[in-house]
Amino acid sequence: MYKRLSAVMFPLTALLLIGALVWGYQENQEKNAILIKAENQYQRAFHDLSYHVERLHGELGNTLAVNSASNGMHRKGLVNVWRMTSEAQNEINQLPLTLLPFSKTEEFLSKISNFSYKAGIRDFTKKPLTDGELSNLKALYKSSGEISKDLQDVQNKVIGSRLRWMDVETALATENKAEDNSIIDGFKSVDKRVEGYPDLDWGPSVASIYDKRSVKMLGGTPVSVEDIKRKAIKFANAGSNAKVDVKENGKNTKWPSYTATVSGSNNKQMTSMDFTKNGGLLISYYDNREIGPAKVTLEEAVTKAEQFLKKKGYPHMTAVNADRYDNIGNLIFVTSQNDVLIYPEKMTIRIGLDTGTAVGFEASEYVNEHKDNRKIPKPKLTLAEAKKFLNSDFNENYHRMAWIKNDDSVEVLTYEFGGEVNGTQYRIYLNADDGIEESVEEIRPSSGIEQK
Repeated sequence: MYKRLSAVMFPLTALLLIGALVWGYQENQEKNAILIKAENQYQRAFHDLSYHVERLHGELGNTLAVNSASNGMHRKGLVNVWRMTSEAQNEINQLPLTLLPFSKTEEFLSKISNFSYKAGIRDFTKKPLTDGELSNLKALYKSSGEISKDLQDVQNKVIGSRLRWMDVETALATENKAEDNSIIDGFKSVDKRVEGYPDLDWGPSVASIYDKRSVKMLGGTPVSVEDIKRKAIKFANAGSNAKVDVKENGKNTKWPSYTATVSGSNNKQMTSMDFTKNGGLLISYYDNREIGPAKVTLEEAVTKAEQFLKKKGYPHMTAVNADRYDNIGNLIFVTSQNDVLIYPEKMTIRIGLDTGTAVGFEASEYVNEHKDNRKIPKPKLTLAEAKKFLNSDFNENYHRMAWIKNDDSVEVLTYEFGGEVNGTQYRIYLNADDGIEESVEEIRPSSGIEQK
């Protein structure tokens, strides 16, 4: 009996063992193939990064080598700088550096990219490179040369010592110190060098991208908790018996603010509001009530929102966009001054379409950008002259004056034209002085606002 059982089980066990060994070998081969593929991708991305930073340095040198009045070569050089920088940024994103301090270098490359793009796309016959921009290019040429040399040193160590990027990924993932990892040390050294570079004047168009507004930039005297309580009760129209809890956010930081929660007599939360500490300006408002089935149209919601804003102390506001999300109307308003729309002073109102009451309010841009009695010049072009700059196929629905920030973050007066071309609705903003296109926006069909 035992011999018969052995005769059956032994071959079966041997077969299973061989199968397990084959499966394990295949799994190991597949794992090794994946690791090799990942390592090859990391190596390629790193060598491409080193190459493109070296090319970036070369393109900056080429741009500086030509005559200061050589507008064509300046434009070509800046476009190439932008292209090389974009390639370098793409390769950094392919490397396992998310846990490694390399943010200064990434931000530096980002600023070079934005600076070269903004400068390269403009009309050099009207706005050639300034002395300040040429000075920036010289500083960037020197800096990029240093970064390129550091990366090449790391590259030589990688090749000479046959270092693996997979070891870097493992070291970072396991939070090992890995002081002897030449790749990690090399990238830390590059980031430390970049951190020591002096700040350059990138110009308003680039600076605005990285501008982190602080409520400390706002004027006004810091307000107390009691001031915020009074403001919150008044805005929520909650009555003297309402309970108000106030919490200070970001104390002793660049972002001090207050959050006020207003509750009724049954302690059920009614509304939540954020105020700036300086001046006690309302940033946002939220009513968490349940919203029932829609009974109010989007057009009626715009009227309700206008009434709400006027009642709350924002009398000169005009709706420029309206969308519906479920039973809520999401409306964008801007300030109107002497029939000119001030787009930087923007706020968003959320209207419950069941009753037409406001359930949300967001005004951070308005708070940061609002100015009383802006000095708006008269347009140099007449309406008829401005229309000549439109596409001949553009079917105009409306026009009005608008004050906007252009791509250089400079505030300009424009003619805003709404209409259709190629079957799509657009808003086109033409400079009121020379007719150039400052901005073009597609209008979604659900905007919900009838323009005249």
